[in-house]
Amino acid sequence: MEQVLDLYEQPYDADYPVVCLDESPKQLLDYETFITSTGQRCRDSEYVRRGVVELFVATEPLRGWRCLTVEADHKAATWVQFVARQMDSTYREAKKVHWVMDNLRTHKRSFFYAHFPPAVAQAYLRRMDITYTPAHGSWLNMAEIEFSVLSRQVLDQPFTSSEQVRHVVEQWQDRQNARPKPRNWQFKTADARIKLAKLYPTS
Repeated sequence: MEQVLDLYEQPYDADYPVVCLDESPKQLLDYETFITSTGQRCRDSEYVRRGVVELFVATEPLRGWRCLTVEADHKAATWVQFVARQMDSTYREAKKVHWVMDNLRTHKRSFFYAHFPPAVAQAYLRRMDITYTPAHGSWLNMAEIEFSVLSRQVLDQPFTSSEQVRHVVEQWQDRQNARPKPRNWQFKTADARIKLAKLYPTS
């Protein structure tokens, strides 16, 4: 926990950015509609499931920037490709990227070797540092803030296709990035030692 909080206290450095990553599912639902006696179209409670898409987000809290993609799943290969794209584009000039994410079984450095030749995987990993949030401590990942705002502002409605979700998400992302608002994280390591003392090992 303190590793995450210590990262959040570091000043912004483009050469060593702190980037939070998270995934969130979005169910696709096709609701039935009907016409009322007054001619108004209404949505019925009945619906057909059209599958699930997975939203990935990488966000730099201190820069107020985020990148969102809509993927078909959250398998290890999808995670590797998402991270690699960020390293090849946004962070291609960074000396080392400090990633913060939860400890899912798909979030393992070894998967880079499973999906890239050894030399390529090593080149990526040399420029990456991964700090995992503790068990039951996913709230420490500031990427969850992005999904919370996204859900309230644009995802609180039914979608029938991944294309619809992608269109809405990309528009939201572009609006947010056009007027960046850096996150002011207030919970510090000193606070954790007082308020979460019971979570610390005693022996």
